[in-house]
Amino acid sequence: MELKWSILIKLLIVQYLSVLCISQDFDFFYFVQQWPGAYCDTKHTCCYPKTGKPAADFGIHGLWPNYKDGSYPSNCDPDSVFDKSQLSEIMSSLQKDWPSLSCPSSNGNRFWSHEWEKHGTCSESELDQREYFEAALKLKEKVNLLQILKKAEIVPDDGFYSLDSVVEAIKEAVGFTPGIECNKDSAGHSQIYQIFLCVDTSGSEIIECPVLPKGRCASNVQFAKF
Repeated sequence: MELKWSILIKLLIVQYLSVLCISQDFDFFYFVQQWPGAYCDTKHTCCYPKTGKPAADFGIHGLWPNYKDGSYPSNCDPDSVFDKSQLSEIMSSLQKDWPSLSCPSSNGNRFWSHEWEKHGTCSESELDQREYFEAALKLKEKVNLLQILKKAEIVPDDGFYSLDSVVEAIKEAVGFTPGIECNKDSAGHSQIYQIFLCVDTSGSEIIECPVLPKGRCASNVQFAKF
C-alpha cells in the first residue's frame, strides 16, 4: 500500500513540474520595432497596406518570447489559430502601429496571424490572444522611439549617425540598453532597421536584456528617409 502511495505521489509531482515548466516556458520577450524606411530601402520591394502608406514612424514587428541562452520557442500551439474577431476593438490601433509592409499589399491579417501563431502561442501561459496584441500596442505607446531619437538630433534624413549615439539616446530615455539590427540598402549602406527592447514575461515592464541580438551594424549607420 505504501509503495502505491509513493508511486502516486511521485507521479503527481512529475505532473505538477511538467505543468510548471509549460507555464514558464520562456524567460523574457523581445519587443521589436522596425523602421519602414529601411524595410523599403533594400533590394527587396515593399508594399504599403491597403489602408495606405503608414506614418513615418517605427512600426511593431513583434513581441517574441525568448530564452536567456538566445534561443526561442516557436509555433507552440497549432490549435490556437489567429482570430481577428477577438481584435475588433483594437483593429484601428493595429493598422496604425503594427502595419504590414510585405508584398502583396494586405490588410495586415496575414502578418498578425504569422506573429500570433509563431510567437504569441508560446506566451499563452501569460497572455491570451487579445492580451498579447494589446501588450505590444501598450509597449509602443510607452516607448516612442522616433521621438527619443529626434530629441537626440538623430532624424530620418538619410544622414549617418554613430551607432553608439543611437544606443545611448535610447538607453538614456528608456533606462535599458537596446539591441540594434541593421540591414543594407542597394548601395551597401548600413541602416537602422530594427530596435529590440527586452520585456518581462508579463509583457508589460521593460527590463535589461539577458542577451542582445547580433545586429550586423557598422560603426556609423544611416537613418533612411520614409
